[in-house]
Amino acid sequence: MAGSAETAAEALARLGLELPAVVPPLAAYHPAVVSGEYVYTSGQLPMVDGALAATGKVGAEVDPDRAYELARICALNALAAVASVAPLDRVVQIVKVVGFVASAPEFTGQPKVVNGASELLGEVFGEAGTHARSAVGVSVLPLDAPVEVELVARLAPSVKTVPV
Repeated sequence: MAGSAETAAEALARLGLELPAVVPPLAAYHPAVVSGEYVYTSGQLPMVDGALAATGKVGAEVDPDRAYELARICALNALAAVASVAPLDRVVQIVKVVGFVASAPEFTGQPKVVNGASELLGEVFGEAGTHARSAVGVSVLPLDAPVEVELVARLAPSVKTVPV
């Protein structure tokens, strides 16, 4: 969590953000699944109110600064996917982030674009939001999205009560 006293919800509010509704799957998959103490999200696009916030290639139709903001939207959507299967306050570590950037052939700034997602996660979870990461340039993403982000989060054990 962001700091010892701030919850993820409080951090989002401080940032002026609300957790959106989970983006419905575009095909045959779940937005997130829990396996043991880990949550794995499917790739999240920069969807806002059911529509892509932008389309095209970064370095051509989409400016890198705009792509950075789109990566933040993707990360927020990934957090919504996590919250659909486990409370965000159970997240003790964002373990891994993979960001895909639909790139013009000459564009090489993928790491700076994916920083949008990484920095948002750090702002929400503090030290627990730091993670391993890949930033991958690709020729095209679903629906011609400029950015896609997926993540793996580790959860605190759920508290189980034992009857006395």
